[in-house]
Amino acid sequence: MRGGERSVVGRRALAYAVVLCLAGAGLALWAATRTWSVELTVRPSPLPPVRDARSGASLLPWLPALALVTLAGGGAVLATRGRLRRVLGVLLGALGLVVAAGGGYGLVADVGGPVSRQWPALCLLGGLLGAVGGGWTAWRGGDWPAMGARYERPARTAPEAASAQGGPAGPPTPLAGRRTTEAWDALDRGEDPTAD
Repeated sequence: MRGGERSVVGRRALAYAVVLCLAGAGLALWAATRTWSVELTVRPSPLPPVRDARSGASLLPWLPALALVTLAGGGAVLATRGRLRRVLGVLLGALGLVVAAGGGYGLVADVGGPVSRQWPALCLLGGLLGAVGGGWTAWRGGDWPAMGARYERPARTAPEAASAQGGPAGPPTPLAGRRTTEAWDALDRGEDPTAD
């Protein structure tokens, strides 16, 4: 496979892994905020029963927090590269599995009242999607391209580095030794500050 083709395939795989992580974490976070169970407490007549709706977040308070961390980690996959990206992938895979375990617990646990099974199931699915995205990143992420060089600070050339250190780097500029405010004042007066 040529370099250009490898780059395109790597970008596509990176996009798929990020989408899996973000979609899975978002789905799990959304499902964790829905009502998972409703507990009715009967009161003496004529009082109506008390309805206590409990979300996944109230049953498992750590679940939305881990889903948020997975969501942030999915975005961080774009900003990392090499070994750090692979480590992040392992972390995202583990977080996804823990979120999926929370959804699985919601499916089988007796939480006191009828349980709405679709929200824990969606949380389980979201955690598994995040785990797949994280696992894929851990397995192949080191070979994927990093962010473009336009986001990195350019390296100094030898003349720039010498001028920054005060050494001779070539012919002096007309503004050498002048203060910036003096140049602006000259412009305000209508004079050319570069002409000596």
